Amino acid sequence: MAKIGTVYLVGAGPGDPGLITVRGLNALHRADVVVYDRLAPAELLDNTRDDAELISAAKAPGSVALSQSEINDLLVTRALLGQNVCRLKGGDPFVFGRGGEEAIALADAGVPFVVIPGITSAIGAASYAGIPVTHRGIASSVTVVTGSELEKPSQASANWLAIANTNGTIVILMGASRMGEIASELIASGRSSTEPAAAVHRGTSSMQQTVVGTLADIDSKAKFAGLGAPIAMIVGDVVKLRDTVRWFDNRPLFGKRVLVTRARSQASRLASGLTALGAIVVECPTIKSVAVENTDVLDASLCGLSEYEWVAFASPNGVNQVFERLNALGMDARSFHGCNVAAVGPATVDALKQHGVVADLTPATSNAEGLVAKFRSTGSAPKSALVFKSDIGRETLPEGLRRLGAEVTEVAAYRTVLAEDSADVAVRAFEDGIDIVTFTSSSTVKNLRQLLCGNVTPINNCVVACMGPVTA
Repeated sequence: MAKIGTVYLVGAGPGDPGLITVRGLNALHRADVVVYDRLAPAELLDNTRDDAELISAAKAPGSVALSQSEINDLLVTRALLGQNVCRLKGGDPFVFGRGGEEAIALADAGVPFVVIPGITSAIGAASYAGIPVTHRGIASSVTVVTGSELEKPSQASANWLAIANTNGTIVILMGASRMGEIASELIASGRSSTEPAAAVHRGTSSMQQTVVGTLADIDSKAKFAGLGAPIAMIVGDVVKLRDTVRWFDNRPLFGKRVLVTRARSQASRLASGLTALGAIVVECPTIKSVAVENTDVLDASLCGLSEYEWVAFASPNGVNQVFERLNALGMDARSFHGCNVAAVGPATVDALKQHGVVADLTPATSNAEGLVAKFRSTGSAPKSALVFKSDIGRETLPEGLRRLGAEVTEVAAYRTVLAEDSADVAVRAFEDGIDIVTFTSSSTVKNLRQLLCGNVTPINNCVVACMGPVTA
């Protein structure tokens, strides 16, 4: 008998890709096939296997990629072929996610399945808007209801009179186009027209927008702000707490689109810092580091490390390329025994640590000038130094050490070249809108200009942030 695969009904959370559970992420990693919804965070698809098949089951108002019956059949068919399937759903599979229907279809077909809960937008969107759905002394209950039933009132099962009379918080999902009707229903059922209400669009994502009003005006305020689906509508006195509890969309860079131009291998640290400040990071690596074409000089310097009092690294790229060559030569971190090691900045220090080397000297100011000044402040000039740098790296460090009296050998550990494959990314990024452009080296400046065919107008229309005076 052929082996039957397992279907994992995974809640991806409401928008922030970091809100998926560990178990959900593991299921995504292992899947042969991923069937994903429109509201599942797209970034999560980067965590799939390279050979995984990705199938969109996106549903939007007026547009459906696959009907629910087609999705059910797809899950059953692929599992019966022996494939493990991750059904990636926005929010929680069993909270207005039709996960129950899919589970029943799988059970009827004899297909094993696992349900992995996710954070529903009813809770997540409210939390990221700074609105606790329950709060002692204000709301001891929360009711979650769909607003989509108002499309067909004769088939509606929601009892708005009972919902209104709970006196707790009410969260309405899938009611973006009917907020006026929903508010009218609640007012007619006994809720005050002045009761606080909020509309949270794309909650927990970097595009979150929140509008606050009352039942009487929340619909008009949301329309004036241009909010469309998806919206979580929150009704109750807990909405008043937003002014105090707001934490997500008041960060200094919230909603700002920031272009990161440094090499992809080095972008993550900067990107994560910007994201923590609320920015929407657009990565456009303008440079990439590649191995030198002829490694004879590099190899000779590595085999003669013991000849130098100091070995200086000007960047993490230099560290990584040096250790790649050491590995190719059958050598390792022990080759630095007897040498003093200097690093330009914390990222270079971290790269050395990853390879088992602790830097002996690093400056307070993370650039070549700072490292030279640090050597000068020690009062003991190096006698000899080996400097690993880019083929187009500045002469500041080696020349500065020479002025201190050192005999300096410069070796190109890697080449810095234009990331030509980023040209379309660069053009599209500015077409979509960029608020801030970041440059981390003079090479990133020159190369972005080249990727834009010399047109610097889009750059000049943004705030430009540079790392160091030389880049500026």
